Amino acid sequence: MSAAAPERRTSGRPFVVGLTGGIGSGKSTVADLFAARGATVVDTDAIAHELTAAGGAAIDAIRARFGEAVLHADGSLDRDAMRARAFDDPRAREALEAILHPMIRAESERRIAAASGPYAIHVVPLLVESAGRSGRFDRVLVVDCPVPVQIARVRQRSGLSVERIETILAAQASREARLAAADDVIDNGGAADALDAQVEALHRRYAAAR
Repeated sequence: MSAAAPERRTSGRPFVVGLTGGIGSGKSTVADLFAARGATVVDTDAIAHELTAAGGAAIDAIRARFGEAVLHADGSLDRDAMRARAFDDPRAREALEAILHPMIRAESERRIAAASGPYAIHVVPLLVESAGRSGRFDRVLVVDCPVPVQIARVRQRSGLSVERIETILAAQASREARLAAADDVIDNGGAADALDAQVEALHRRYAAAR
């Protein structure tokens, strides 16, 4: 699916594509295919990992709010412990987001402003769920696949139970909501080699719009 062609930009700001999709949809694989074509990829998950690594900029605030129980011995965030706590306690999730989201957004904006590629792919897993997304993206690209495929992929890579995966899915926007927000859609419900032609077609359109 694709809406009207993107307009050519005349300002100095990079052309920004917000890439999103549910857990297990294949966002990282699609982002890598765009990167291989020269796009600048700014991945909010990667930035979050940097912020929560040992000595990361968010660690002191996380320690002050949640204590040592959510940290590894080396001082990095224990993501499994924090994930379990956040999903069980909405207030904990909100507190973590209040720490991380402003830092992630500031670093994302810095990297987008410095983009050297023909356009920027901004990978935001919770783009549809996020407030204040208006005006941040020139296009919204959704990587889509059926929910049973998502569950199977996440189980294979992580070993999480179906119940835990379903809890994660329930906390995310529905497939229908993401598709409703999309300007462009990549179908990743089949084999990985079916992605390349879809990415190539969108790459050409995005590069022409810069």
